[in-house]
Amino acid sequence: MAKYVGAVDSGTTSSRFIIFDERGRIVGQDQKEHRQIYPKPGWVEHDPMEIWRNTGEVIRGALTKSGLKGSDLKAIGITNQRETTVVWDRCTGKPFHNAIVWQCTRTHDICKGLTEEGGQDRFREATGLPVATYFSGPKIRWILDNVPEAKAAAERGDALFGTIETWIIWWLTGGPKGGAHVTDVTNASRTMLMDLKTLSWDEEIMRILGVPMSGLARIVPSSDEGTWGPTSESGPLGARVPVCGAVGDQQAALVGQTCFAPGQAKNTYGTGCFLLMHTGHEPIQSRHGLITTLAYQFSNRKPSYCLEGSIAIAGALVQWLRDNLRMFDSAPEVEALAAKVEDTGGSYIVPAFSGLYAPYWRPDARGVMVGLTRYINRNHIARAVLEATAYQTKDIVEAMNRDSGVELKSLKADGGMVYNELLMQFQSDILNVPVVRPKVAETTCLGAAYAAGIASGFWSGREELYNNWEEDRTWRPDMDEKVRAEKYAGWKKAVERTYGWVE
Repeated sequence: MAKYVGAVDSGTTSSRFIIFDERGRIVGQDQKEHRQIYPKPGWVEHDPMEIWRNTGEVIRGALTKSGLKGSDLKAIGITNQRETTVVWDRCTGKPFHNAIVWQCTRTHDICKGLTEEGGQDRFREATGLPVATYFSGPKIRWILDNVPEAKAAAERGDALFGTIETWIIWWLTGGPKGGAHVTDVTNASRTMLMDLKTLSWDEEIMRILGVPMSGLARIVPSSDEGTWGPTSESGPLGARVPVCGAVGDQQAALVGQTCFAPGQAKNTYGTGCFLLMHTGHEPIQSRHGLITTLAYQFSNRKPSYCLEGSIAIAGALVQWLRDNLRMFDSAPEVEALAAKVEDTGGSYIVPAFSGLYAPYWRPDARGVMVGLTRYINRNHIARAVLEATAYQTKDIVEAMNRDSGVELKSLKADGGMVYNELLMQFQSDILNVPVVRPKVAETTCLGAAYAAGIASGFWSGREELYNNWEEDRTWRPDMDEKVRAEKYAGWKKAVERTYGWVE
């Protein structure tokens, strides 16, 4: 009898495969980074074939490390970097272009044209989203406009469009030999093409953007008991295992944190930072710069919705210090540097590398360092980098409190940066609420495993998942209110300095 569930995490910087037991504990994992491709300033790409190859390698690696076989797994779930877009040939599986990553700003002119005709909120009522370079629909349009082979294939009906989970599921279930072309509701809700209430593609928006229906995937629940097909025995698992769960990475963390009740919230500290609050079975339109999106949908149940605040650059700012400025050799070293000073010396860093996302939505913004004096050294800069993530999160919480009418009482935190204790304490201080880290901080993968496990009957329901959640550590606020207000006022002033850099 299969005793485990596996989850692929196809993230922005790496691919992972994690195997979980019935208690949600990790029994095996493997990880491999993929290249970040920057053809021009503001442009970000990935090689889809490299991501697929790495997926196979980490699946085989995790099985080897754990001493398990593919047949020991009851089901497979997928979680993924959202909005990143691939267009490929259904006959060969060959991508027509590198994947355009969610951070990429190349669709600025397309989005500018859309807003000139109908404003930034032109499609918000239907999709819950502002018009922004962040989302997938304009990326599909850019590829069709700029890659003649893709346009010709789309006109023939041979081009397939998808986000990364669609790409991985298609290959896992057969690829050109009958692979399932599906996208789950959470990822579909990030395309700017799906109607939030009907959970179907919006034909009017597709017509405006010039995206043909023939290339779009079938929209399915996040946890689908019908499954989309088994893996191939000749594939990386070496066995036929049902693929029946898919959740965009931030919603997967919401599921992994068992935020199943309205008002519960989590923040994931990864490449970017994403704070989601469960709002129930009806979408709530944001009036303060947040996104309305799908939280998840279990098979044969009503969809659940959430409000989301999306921050483009969080852990990526630490990577920038490491890779671009060569300030240290490994990302965890930033905490030791930052801990050598008590504060930032009055300096701030606002990492608007690809504009500002929620709650500002300013594509014209670019990153700034402000408040610099001769007193400032690399320790202050390291601390300002960490504090930038906490300030950006506070911006989101302020907007979320106003939209929801409910004051956040505590924040569940997950992702790679939650092991940075200086950051977690400052986050609690600046929010003035407790910040809680679970024992299994890899909640993104866990959420995808939960989606597949519930669909396959590995777990009986949500009660079992609640019982799996355990607290690891809680940070509590310890900052004077006057100091908190002064620091945040300085941050807001720094944010204003980013505006209007790009015409």
